[in-house]
Amino acid sequence: MLRYMYNRTSPCWIGGNTEPLTGFTWRGGCERETTGIQIWSEVFVIDKPNGTKVAVLLMDTQGAFDSQSTIKDCATVFALSTMTSSVQVYNLSQNIQEDDLQHLQLFTEYGRLAMEEIYQKPFQTLMFLIRDWSYPYEHAYGLEGGKKFLEKRLQVKQNQHEELQNVRKHIHSCFSNLGCFLLPHPGLKVATNPNFDGRLNDIDEDFKKELRNLVPLLLAPENLVEKEISGSKVTCRDLVEYFKAYIKIYQGEELPHPKSMLQATAEANNLAAVAGAKDLYSKGMEQVCGGDKPYIAPSDLERKHQDFRESAVKQFRSVKKMGGEEFCRRYQEQLEVEIDEIYANFVKHNDGKNIFYAARTPATLFAVMFAMYITSGLTGFLGMNSIATLCNLVLGMALISFCTWAYVKYSGEFREVGTAIDQIAEAIWEQVLKPMSDNLMEDHMRQSVKNSIKAGLTEQVSHHARLKTD
Repeated sequence: MLRYMYNRTSPCWIGGNTEPLTGFTWRGGCERETTGIQIWSEVFVIDKPNGTKVAVLLMDTQGAFDSQSTIKDCATVFALSTMTSSVQVYNLSQNIQEDDLQHLQLFTEYGRLAMEEIYQKPFQTLMFLIRDWSYPYEHAYGLEGGKKFLEKRLQVKQNQHEELQNVRKHIHSCFSNLGCFLLPHPGLKVATNPNFDGRLNDIDEDFKKELRNLVPLLLAPENLVEKEISGSKVTCRDLVEYFKAYIKIYQGEELPHPKSMLQATAEANNLAAVAGAKDLYSKGMEQVCGGDKPYIAPSDLERKHQDFRESAVKQFRSVKKMGGEEFCRRYQEQLEVEIDEIYANFVKHNDGKNIFYAARTPATLFAVMFAMYITSGLTGFLGMNSIATLCNLVLGMALISFCTWAYVKYSGEFREVGTAIDQIAEAIWEQVLKPMSDNLMEDHMRQSVKNSIKAGLTEQVSHHARLKTD
C-alpha cells in the first residue's frame, strides 16, 4: 500500500523484482510482529476526480486473538481501528470461520447502540481479505469471487440457530458496505524461507496479479472512501478529537461498555463541531482585525464580533451531532464562552494598534511629572516644603518608571515590570486623568453653549432694536 501511495502515477508502482519490502515493520514466523496500532507518519493528500482533496492515513494493527493478547486488547484494537477508519480490512487466513464472525459480535453491540442514536449505520466499509485462498475452483480469486463467497457466508437462513442469524444481521446493520477479496497463497518461498525480505521475484505470479488489483481497489482516488461519523465528514482536526476521546475510555483495566463508547463518540463529535465553529469565528475576525489589519473602532469590532459569533453558533447547530439536544446544548454554551475569550484577545490586539492607546502610559507618566513639577514649584514658593518634597518624590518615581518602561519596550526584557507599569498608568488614567478631562470637556461644552445662547439673545435684541429704530 505504501508503494502504491508513493508511486500511484506509475504503472510499475508495485516495485522492482529485487527490491526488498520496507515501510511498516514485518517479518515471517508464527509470532506476532505488530503490537497495538501503528499509523504511518506521513499523511497522503489525494485529489479526487470531483476536485476535492482527501487526506489518507494508513493504519496497521496487531492480529486478533493471538497467544499474547487478552480479549480486552483485541477488542480495544479492533474497536479503535474500526471507529477511526473509513475502510477496515479484516485479514483472515484461508476461510471465514464462524468464530471469525463471532469475534465481530464483540463490537456490533456498539454499532447497534450508535445506530439507535443516529438512525443510520455507524461504520462504513468492512473488507474481508481472505489470504491463502485454496478453492479458486469454487470461487475465483479477487473481488467478484469474494463477493459471491461473502454473500453465501453472511446469508441468513431459516434453519440457522438464532445466535448465528443475529451475528449476520448485526454485521449487515453496522456496516454501510461489505466486501470480500480472495487472495491466493504467495508461494512456498514466502512461507518457508526465513530470509524472505519481500522481493517480488520470490512471490508467485498469481499473488502479484491479484495484489495489483487489490491495492488500487482500496486506494485509487476514485475509490477512496471519506471518513464519516454521524453522517458528517471527518476532518484531520476532528480525527484528533476522536482519538483523544477513545483513548480516554480505554485507559482502565475493564473493557468499556458499548454505551461509554457511544458517549465518547458523542463527546468527540460535539468537540469537533465546536472546533470547526471556533475556526470559522477566528478566521472571520482575523480578516477584520488580524495582525496586518489597521485599527478598527471598538463599536465596529463589537458588531463584527456579534455577526461572526452568530455565524459560528449557527454552523455548530447545523452540524449533525450525537447525544441529543440537552447534551449538545452544553457544548454550545462552551463554544459561546470560548468565543467570548477569543474576542477579548482580539480587543486587546486591536487596542494595541491604536497609537493613542499605545502612548497612554508615557502620556500619563508625563502628565504626572508635569503636574508634580508645577505643584512642587508652587508649594515650595509658598513655603510648604514637606508637600514640595513629596511632589518631587512622586516626580522622581514617575521619571524612573518612564525610563524603565522605555527600556522594557526597547529590549523586550523584564516584561512583567513593563506590564505592571502599564497597569498603574492605566489606573491613574481611568481614575484621575480621564474624569478630569471629561469634567473639563463638559465645563467647556457648557460654557460654549452658554456663550452661544448669550450671543443668540444679544443678536435678537439688537435686531429688535434696529426694527424699532426703523
